[in-house]
Amino acid sequence: QVQLEESGGGSVQPGGSLGLSCRASADVSDFACRAWFRQAPGKELEAVPQLDRNGNPTYADSVRGRFSIAKDVVRNTLVLEMSSLKPEDTAMYYCTAGRARCGDYWGQGTQVTVSS
Repeated sequence: QVQLEESGGGSVQPGGSLGLSCRASADVSDFACRAWFRQAPGKELEAVPQLDRNGNPTYADSVRGRFSIAKDVVRNTLVLEMSSLKPEDTAMYYCTAGRARCGDYWGQGTQVTVSS
């Protein structure tokens, strides 16, 4: 019963920054999983940042120190702030949420392309 909608994807130069938003149609603040995944061409789906039920973030090693996740309570939105972007960050980015596990709900994805 929860719809997720990503926005903010696009093309950016290496070293640049980009912000992604995931708008939820309902309050998911008490879900055990609120996360962003990404899938690059030819690669497996990768968990990038995740918030647990207590709001503690977990980051993949590949993005730690460059990406940050935040929540906008008023807008029921998860924000992914990305900086120092690399070509390797090029992927389709998906927002997901679940009451107990990731994957109960998925957005349609937003493409991020990092290239000169």
